[in-house]
Amino acid sequence: MAIFSVFVVNKAGGLIYHHDSYAPRAEAEKTFSYPLDLLLKLHDERVLVAFGQRDGIRVGHAVLAINGTDVNGKYTYDGKEVLEYLGNPANYPVSIRFGRPRLTSNEKLMLASMFHSLFAIGSQLSPEQGSSGIEMLETDTFKLHCFQTLTGIKFVVLADPRQAGIDSLLRKIYEIYSDFALKNPFYSLEMPIRCELFDQNLKLALEVAEKAGTFGPGS
Repeated sequence: MAIFSVFVVNKAGGLIYHHDSYAPRAEAEKTFSYPLDLLLKLHDERVLVAFGQRDGIRVGHAVLAINGTDVNGKYTYDGKEVLEYLGNPANYPVSIRFGRPRLTSNEKLMLASMFHSLFAIGSQLSPEQGSSGIEMLETDTFKLHCFQTLTGIKFVVLADPRQAGIDSLLRKIYEIYSDFALKNPFYSLEMPIRCELFDQNLKLALEVAEKAGTFGPGS
């Protein structure tokens, strides 16, 4: 079982917190000699495989890390441009990790805003008054669960379809938000959550949920 991501969206549709807790299984890492036998191209500020498939590496996969250093878009986290670095024979042999492109911060903000709009549309489409809006969306690879508070804050969890206890987890996250964000004198409502205790307790709650599948009384 796995919990993939947690989003917290404010009542205006802005993303104020996001946490990824899952490493995709579809990543592939291989050591290459020069010249690189894959064609890489820059697309949407990411370095993607444009041609050549081998050893679990697929067209459309992005370069995620070079020699163990994570890649952020077209640069490594230590500031090297990926295509320029891989075009230099002096840098070989080189270990490259490939996988599905990761969402950028801007894409996460956009998706949170889109879900906020879909949630509102879902409420308006209801034939009855007082609809709660979208509480769950299901695909073959994950389920999206949403809990909205009375003040309009949305807690969204993406999880494995077989993961149990998500309703309890959502309320546990709300409890953590109330205890470690709202009660923090330095936190401003509706603004991004940057509280270390919130981070720590959220991660602990996710670990408990993944292992136990649910929360018991007093959890």
